[in-house]
Amino acid sequence: MRRIGFDNDQYIKLQSERIRERIAEFGGKLYLEFGGKLFDDNHAARVLPGFKPDSKVNMLLNLRDQVEIVIVINAGDIESSKQRGDLGITYDMEVLRLIDAFRGIGLYVGSVVIAQYREQSSADNFMRLLDSRGVKVYRHYPIEGYPSNIPAIVCDEGFGRNDFIETERSLVVVTAPGPGSGKMATCLSQLYHEHRRGVQAGYAKFETFPIWNLPIKHPINLAYEAATAELNDINMLDPFHLNAYGVQAVNYNRDVDIFPVLNAIFQKIYGSCRYQSPTDMGVNMVGFCITDDDACCEASRQEIIRRYYSIRCQALQGLVDAETVLKLELLMNKAGCTPECRPVIGSALKVAEETEQPACAMQLPDGTIVTGKNKELLGASAAMLLNALKILGNIPDNIHLLSPDIIQPVQNLKVNHLGNHNPRLHTDEVLIALSISAATNDYARIAMEQLSRLSGCEAHSTVIISSVDETTFRKLGVNITCEPRYQSKKLYHKK
Repeated sequence: MRRIGFDNDQYIKLQSERIRERIAEFGGKLYLEFGGKLFDDNHAARVLPGFKPDSKVNMLLNLRDQVEIVIVINAGDIESSKQRGDLGITYDMEVLRLIDAFRGIGLYVGSVVIAQYREQSSADNFMRLLDSRGVKVYRHYPIEGYPSNIPAIVCDEGFGRNDFIETERSLVVVTAPGPGSGKMATCLSQLYHEHRRGVQAGYAKFETFPIWNLPIKHPINLAYEAATAELNDINMLDPFHLNAYGVQAVNYNRDVDIFPVLNAIFQKIYGSCRYQSPTDMGVNMVGFCITDDDACCEASRQEIIRRYYSIRCQALQGLVDAETVLKLELLMNKAGCTPECRPVIGSALKVAEETEQPACAMQLPDGTIVTGKNKELLGASAAMLLNALKILGNIPDNIHLLSPDIIQPVQNLKVNHLGNHNPRLHTDEVLIALSISAATNDYARIAMEQLSRLSGCEAHSTVIISSVDETTFRKLGVNITCEPRYQSKKLYHKK
């Protein structure tokens, strides 16, 4: 059983209270820049056992009568059809998904901001789409010299040129489909416009990681660096906080680098800045809700290893450079972990060596490791999945959950009608066949009932799995890693 190391209920309580306090400090109007994911924060759930992926949304639901959400998207990202890697959808479609998700749980979405607007035709099309759906849209324009040229920014031709976002509530949560969308600039522009209207609105920042009141080399903070290695985020001590209070606090390089500029902008707008450091701007209470530090440290080390294997696979695919791989190796050394700390790796490699075929291994909730290898009818991932379900359901090993009579017609469809060269079934195809069999096969029904128990399990493949298998495991909540090699030596590999 995975040890719990985080008090989720306490977190929601403390975080809600802290945000209410910050709203009151600014007289009742706060723009809160929300970094990271509001929904499905699976990274936090992995490194903080007990943290629920939708905790931040549930925290906002405690403040629902005060909350208004503004979503920012960069016009350049619309133009380039930038995608969210984890979902495989473009940023503009992610905006629509977020609006639906927020509305679906009762949170009010006030508007969408198109940042860096240069009359791009794709941005115009997206604005027309939003307008046709009854969503208010505002335009914010590029400012030459942003963020360092303060006189050009804080003036009528800078922030003053942007549309003023009409908001109704005391807490305006500014979020985005991904990094680099323009959340901070949107908040600052609003402060400028509010001040011109006689409203002394405030600004604060919500970032879950790094956790400011943990040591800089704490595994949780190192896991954050591993998660953002491609962005070149680096944890560092906040020199402004240390100078102001004599207390060490952890922040990251981009916030530390931008703080003098923010300070100057606040000085220009208000005549003074109430924050002494970038850490002061934050409202994060995660560090106060850790109940078992050892459990969180171990979970974070496992996350670093997972990120290491992910980056190595991305490097093989030409998506990241060798320097990023070296960065992950350094983080593993700092955290004191090696691939041997992940039991499924050794188990999968052993089976692959014995069979000279691709293999997979999965660690079940009780610590049992089950393996799978390539078979005539099934790929290694699918074989491992079925074996895991049989063990969880106490199904005898000699029982076939799927008979050849069910598998072979699917293979015939794949090869003879859909143009696939590989007849072996993928995990999604196995699950579909299993769900059909469950109507007449009690063992298949019992196996299907075990699927929810796979969430949180660890797995490893000795080759890079297909995107179909990767998606299936992600949906099941299985944390799978892969060796950075393909099953064949072909240059083209179908996703």
